[in-house]
Amino acid sequence: MLIISSWKELNSKVDNPISEKNTCSECGENVFYDENRGVVVCENCGLVHSENHIDRGPEWRAFDAEQKKSRSRTGPPNTYMIHDKGLSTLIDWKNRDIYGKKIPAKLRAQIYRLRKWQSRIRVSNATERNLTFALSELDRMASNLDLKKNLRECSAKIYRDAVEKHLIRGRSIEGVAAASLYAACRTFKIPITLSEIAEIARVDKKEIGRSYRFILDRLNLNLYPTRPSDFLTRFISELNLSNECLKVAKKILKEAEKRGLTSGRGPTGVCGAAIYAASILAKEKVTQRKIAKISQVTEVTIRNRFAELQENLSLTLE
Repeated sequence: MLIISSWKELNSKVDNPISEKNTCSECGENVFYDENRGVVVCENCGLVHSENHIDRGPEWRAFDAEQKKSRSRTGPPNTYMIHDKGLSTLIDWKNRDIYGKKIPAKLRAQIYRLRKWQSRIRVSNATERNLTFALSELDRMASNLDLKKNLRECSAKIYRDAVEKHLIRGRSIEGVAAASLYAACRTFKIPITLSEIAEIARVDKKEIGRSYRFILDRLNLNLYPTRPSDFLTRFISELNLSNECLKVAKKILKEAEKRGLTSGRGPTGVCGAAIYAASILAKEKVTQRKIAKISQVTEVTIRNRFAELQENLSLTLE
């Protein structure tokens, strides 16, 4: 037992050489680990506390990002967007070897068979086949919406959690994938509506909404309701309105939220009505039809929400 405990203690010291002693015994200042020399030294007086630590970094040096990329021999980082998280080997479809030379024609048939069997081996069961199809569908929809990588990773993680809890049975893969993407957008407060996701998805809006509510309940995702102010900057940009109009619309929405005019109403409709009111106050010409097209609601909705704002906020509009 003494050997085991001492071995564990040695490993902890190697992993973090300054975990136990963070101050110098001579001057009381902080100590730090010098990776170039492999010693723990005081930053004030220079006293060496320990030395001969193991360097766990690479044996090569790089002086810029290009050298670091070319000299690195490891694979890409783990990702949730691949069914096996990118841990398995992938044979590229380019007919070139590791040195960039073309593969001879005699070996191409053999390489083709290796590629085919490798792709079959990577997907071994029904769960991996499900993930392969769903994650490719997620990547397609995220590419159409021009979403960032961190949001794609979040949507893939939500879908994986749904698969682990057997929430896919009896539901379409496309519907749950689109619902996972919408949940990720709500998590990062990205102003994407359910109608926009339904336009690029291969299922209808009702199916996505039903799947979204189901995984929201079963996965205990605490997502706040969408606010009209979340869409304000995007709608103002698409309508090519000024910054002054944006400021006025923010004030209108803030006052409307205080008086409870946004509860029970669609956020995009309230946002469109606030933009229309702000455009009148800022003396900028924009039609209700154009606002309704951008906010994906009808002109009647814009007029009704605008009348409510004008009545309850006492807006003096000509």
